[in-house]
Amino acid sequence: MSNPLSGPVLARAEQLDALDAILPFDRRDQLAALLTDEDVATLTHLADQGTRENTLRAFASDLGYLEAWCMAATEGPLPWPAPQGLILKYIAHHLWDPARREIDPAHGMPVDVEAQLRGGGLLRASGPHAQATVKRRLASWSALTKWRGLEGEFAAAAVKAALRLAVRAHARPRTRKSESAVTGDVLSRLLATCNSNRLADIRDRALLLTAFASGGRRRSELAALSVEDLVDDEPMRENPADPNSRQVPCMILRLGSIGTTTAEDDARVVMVGRPVASLKAWLAAAGIETGPVFRRIDQWGNVDRRALTPQSVNLILKARCEKAGLDPARFSAHGLRAGYLADAANLGVPLQHAMQQSQHRSVAQAATYYHDEDRRNGRVARVVT
Repeated sequence: MSNPLSGPVLARAEQLDALDAILPFDRRDQLAALLTDEDVATLTHLADQGTRENTLRAFASDLGYLEAWCMAATEGPLPWPAPQGLILKYIAHHLWDPARREIDPAHGMPVDVEAQLRGGGLLRASGPHAQATVKRRLASWSALTKWRGLEGEFAAAAVKAALRLAVRAHARPRTRKSESAVTGDVLSRLLATCNSNRLADIRDRALLLTAFASGGRRRSELAALSVEDLVDDEPMRENPADPNSRQVPCMILRLGSIGTTTAEDDARVVMVGRPVASLKAWLAAAGIETGPVFRRIDQWGNVDRRALTPQSVNLILKARCEKAGLDPARFSAHGLRAGYLADAANLGVPLQHAMQQSQHRSVAQAATYYHDEDRRNGRVARVVT
């Protein structure tokens, strides 16, 4: 059978093969068709310079979308550096007022541009884009411009004003990344579905326990976690107040290279007891000694050398929800982060202590995970009764 790719696209696909530990293989052909030779060269250079895997993966995804949007909107590839007018066009196409669209069909993204993006599988949701998505793609666009040694117009007064006005007009209420928190009781139901000696069950049990016990790690952090980030520590007493209680294993997770922190921060969290034992059981069963901790398992039970993608982490949690008789639509991997902080609140753990484990930098942001129902059951709502 002939290769469906040919010429320059095939050459780019072969270059992207060198990044197969970072970029999702199932998107290789799509990215090869969307990106230019210069784009692939930039990604390869960033990989060689030690750019974090989840950062590089996000750059590739954002760059692929921007190239496709630019081709649909201007019939040409993304120019470097991008003129101010193109940046303003991007904002106008993605952040718009649905009410105005009803009376002015030309407002927002043109119908033909939208149709091309949908036809390529790059646009799924209806309506304007999420503000966070638009701002992230602009940030990626700006960063990639600088890495090419060029000056962009992203900090121009007109761009800042347009973004500010578009966000105000967009005015979409912010929604939770997970409708329901994966609290301890929900976690127990998910773990009950991992009740066999199959590799998938052993992995998923370790994944869920690690995510929750380490402070509600993000799915990108779990996907990026490597064996080199794990440090065995001295065993601890199960009950620190009882010197006669049994000893349980203790492990430190170094987060300086995988999440909201930087390598210079040397951030770390501690896990004790069952999550540590479960994680070690997975590594032993899978024969993993170096590289990614959480990996794909094929249909024959073989462990891949590549890490799970962040999307796969989310799909695993949803699959476990379905097996546990829960509605998968109500939960996402981010619910583990919300659930950890909600349980910490219910146990009376001070927020600043919980933040040391979750590695939130903003008190205001961390406090949003304390759901209203948890606050109603807590002491803060019962000062005066």
